Amino acid sequence: MRFCLPILLLAAPSVARAADAFHFENDILPILGRHGCNASGCHGKAEGQGGFKLSVFASDPEADYAALTKEGRGRRVFATAPDESLFLRKASGRIAHGGGTKIVFGGEDYRVLRDWITAGMPVGSPEAPRVISLRVEPVERVLGQKAEQQLKVFAKYSDGTEKDVTRHARFQSNTEAVASVSAHGTVSTRDVPGEAAVMAAYLGEVGLFRVLVPHPKPLAASRLPQFNLIDKLVDAKLAKLNVAPSGLCDDADFLRRVFLDLTGTLPTPEEARKFLADTSKDKRAKLVGALLDRPEFADLWALRWADLLRVDRQPLGHQRTLLYYKWIRDSIATNKPFDEFARELVTAEGPVTEVGPANFFKVVTKPGEVAGTVSQVFLGVRIACAECHHHPFDRWKQSDYYGMTAFFAGGTTTHPRTKKAVYAHALGTDMPTADPTGDRRLPLAEWMTKPDNAFFARNLSNRVWAWMLGRGLVEPVDDVRATNPPSNPELLDALARFTVESKYDVRKLIVLITSSRVYQSSATPNATNEKDERNFSRAYFKRPDAEVMLDMICQSLGVPEKFAGSPGITRAVQLWDSKARSDFLKLFGRPNRVTACDCERTREPSVSQVLNLLNSTEIQAKLTHESGTVANLVRAHKDDAKLVEELYLTFYARLPNADESAVGVKHLKKYPDNRRAATEDLAWALMNSTEFLFNH
Repeated sequence: MRFCLPILLLAAPSVARAADAFHFENDILPILGRHGCNASGCHGKAEGQGGFKLSVFASDPEADYAALTKEGRGRRVFATAPDESLFLRKASGRIAHGGGTKIVFGGEDYRVLRDWITAGMPVGSPEAPRVISLRVEPVERVLGQKAEQQLKVFAKYSDGTEKDVTRHARFQSNTEAVASVSAHGTVSTRDVPGEAAVMAAYLGEVGLFRVLVPHPKPLAASRLPQFNLIDKLVDAKLAKLNVAPSGLCDDADFLRRVFLDLTGTLPTPEEARKFLADTSKDKRAKLVGALLDRPEFADLWALRWADLLRVDRQPLGHQRTLLYYKWIRDSIATNKPFDEFARELVTAEGPVTEVGPANFFKVVTKPGEVAGTVSQVFLGVRIACAECHHHPFDRWKQSDYYGMTAFFAGGTTTHPRTKKAVYAHALGTDMPTADPTGDRRLPLAEWMTKPDNAFFARNLSNRVWAWMLGRGLVEPVDDVRATNPPSNPELLDALARFTVESKYDVRKLIVLITSSRVYQSSATPNATNEKDERNFSRAYFKRPDAEVMLDMICQSLGVPEKFAGSPGITRAVQLWDSKARSDFLKLFGRPNRVTACDCERTREPSVSQVLNLLNSTEIQAKLTHESGTVANLVRAHKDDAKLVEELYLTFYARLPNADESAVGVKHLKKYPDNRRAATEDLAWALMNSTEFLFNH
């Protein structure tokens, strides 16, 4: 064995600790976690890295100890020559390491690892205190823009002691645009007013720091009206941020917005004229009530739940998929209370050719996958990663995952690491001493839909809010956790209380939201809220879902789409078969329904989408169709100004202003011999505008 004298001299200053002073889980694993050694992108991934595998985020200490001290023919650590241990040489960058230098040679972490190796790599006493919680100081602060705050993290142990573990904690901000955090726990605010939550994680426990960053210039009190509790709670948050809300949108914007949000359709020119001419004070409320009763409302909202509940022809076939979908749509059309809807699905039984919701268990077949899907869809909680390891950003452990899994398992569920039985118990509850008798799904459904459930009503409220406002109070909507708090906790709590008091009537919740000034806000920003993307100080532009976008184009151009294998269906929103072929829907982000994640539907614009809208031969064919909107309008209106007016009502649900009318008329008059082609060009330009392609 070769030794390097300079290395030994540099590493010498520490005093070796006795073997009984070390505990592998408490002393060594935090170092590996702090430097990312057991992260999923390094040695923690499924196949490991470079022949060395660690459990993700130290979820299996016993396996980690064996991998470090026994695998690789024992050559990773040398008690007799600790500095020559392959583990230390690679980590300190003294020999080639794919992950680069992780630990400073001679530094404190290096010395702890070396002394542990020198002491014979002890595991430590099984009776040693364990970390049970984290505390972050400060808990919250109001900081100016471009300011800094150093965090301190304290771990509380099972014996009541506390230890400063800041050096080995992992940090993450949930809103980088407002505040970022360094690897050492220094929070740096940016020039965007808002709020951020910074997570600190250590040995499977998490803590939170919240920072409020107000606009630098205090504002005068807002004089905008407050229509209901939503406005009061949003305004209270905005006042803390010194952010002024935008004013009310005009009738045309509200008309188009609520049509798209509730039915996925555009108002017809006749509907637009009637609404814009109506002078009654309650016309917006009456419009919402009328839209909720339309069959198009059930079509659109059935599509949304069919995505999440995985109405998928591939595992079910046509007949059972249609039965499953019809149950969802009929539930929405009859305004079935959402708690009843959830109970029917979770406890469904009977022939899958007769009982629609029973097909859920034919799409999602494995007990663990069922538990994960139910948690994500109805509770907004992602537990799937806890199948293999402690959730890296939340409190859920493997025992919580298998506790939920046990509700759907036919036999006894066993913890894969401890090999002990795990009995059915819901998230956040204590494990009983035995599984429930009879159908285990019944107590789960009862717990899930109780009025005091901490997840169910909040999840429903958050999802409906996101569908109406463009983003959730918790975002992503299906990632509820302590380290991803809502942007306005008081508002989410209030919406959840309203939902419970309304007996889970989704339409009443929609009425509450649409009657607020917040929903009716203008999308035009002011100097204080132009960078706000989380606090609903203005209306946010929303990219319509792929099906809605296609229907908007077909409706505006007056030519329905034909869907192969789906006779009688003329609107994409009505497609119950997510596998029905459509290049447009695929391009614009229709989900395949292979997971319950809301993220499966993509809404980000792309160059391919822009090119499709500009150059599609299918859209061109609809635009120039002899029975289409443009041809009919050209034949019906000889007056150019009237023709331009009808085009604006068709595409934008509003009348053109004087300048827009003048530009349109001027364009048409340039081509008196080919007026129809000129009108087609104008229609194409309107259809490719931001105003048409986004809900605002």
